[in-house]
Amino acid sequence: MSRFFQKANIGKMQLNNRIIMAPMCMYKSDNGGKVKNFHHFHYTARALGKIGLIIVEATAIEPRGRISNNDLGLWEKSQIKGHKKLVDSCHKFGSKIALQIAHAGRKSIVKETTPIAPSKIIFSKSLPCKMPNSMDLYDIEDIKKKFVKTAKRAKKAGYDAVELHAAHGYLLCEFLSSLTNKREDTYGGSLENRCRLTVEIAKLIKQKVGLPLLVRISADEWMNEGWNIEDSVYLSKELEKVGVDAIHVSAGGNQEVVDNMPEIKPLYQCHYAKKIKESVNIPVIAVGFITTPHECEEILNNNVSDFVALGRELLRNPNFIFNAAQELNERDFIESSYLRAY
Repeated sequence: MSRFFQKANIGKMQLNNRIIMAPMCMYKSDNGGKVKNFHHFHYTARALGKIGLIIVEATAIEPRGRISNNDLGLWEKSQIKGHKKLVDSCHKFGSKIALQIAHAGRKSIVKETTPIAPSKIIFSKSLPCKMPNSMDLYDIEDIKKKFVKTAKRAKKAGYDAVELHAAHGYLLCEFLSSLTNKREDTYGGSLENRCRLTVEIAKLIKQKVGLPLLVRISADEWMNEGWNIEDSVYLSKELEKVGVDAIHVSAGGNQEVVDNMPEIKPLYQCHYAKKIKESVNIPVIAVGFITTPHECEEILNNNVSDFVALGRELLRNPNFIFNAAQELNERDFIESSYLRAY
């Protein structure tokens, strides 16, 4: 059997294959942050397509933590019902489902609120961004509690896992980089201090929630003096120590203009995942311009990562798994009602 179709675990969660739907913001909610019909059909279609793990898009832990006024949220009890209905629908078709819990930090463009960040540094002067308020220690403690409470709500909704969003220039990512974190307290300065908030939140979720926990990171922010792969290896090791079950390796997003923009081509981020996989003993997920079954096979067979996450390809093709089964001569994995198409 191809490794593509082998069952594998992230923590105690067993997946039917090694393909993951990467979280992608859909901006289809309303100002109340609730799950809409679009989300039910969008995610359930990928469950029908037999994706091993579906990671639901960045879901805010508080209203000012949204990227936009159309983001999903899970900051209050009233939002649990919609998430539970979505989870139950995806479970009917055998997929596992995780929720990415997030705070936009300085990249929030929510109309009614002022963003918060580790330091008072605006993301962009040309986009509709606002100057963020610098967080004090009370704000930091409050954010830690809100991440944990949202993870608990995700568990009540039936999610199989949660993913902590520490990538792409959002709040936790902002703390990690010395370019966006100019603090002089215990959450700024040294690499250890800049990693502290992400590690503390991950530890609290593992202690208090009891779900498998993934953490998504930007392995490199593509700046000469910025966050880099060696920093990411350090962070990944620290996350492993507190019980994190998998590292989801992306890159970029923390700076509007970068010094070292890579060529965007197939597998362009995979070397980051391989470096981290060589450094930790927990599963690693590769992502970034991966579009074909044979690319997935190449990644898995060469031990680049343990799982492969697809984003835009799954927007184009919810039945990617069935196409892969045909190409890789594993036709038993095609939904029987669809076999006539292959």
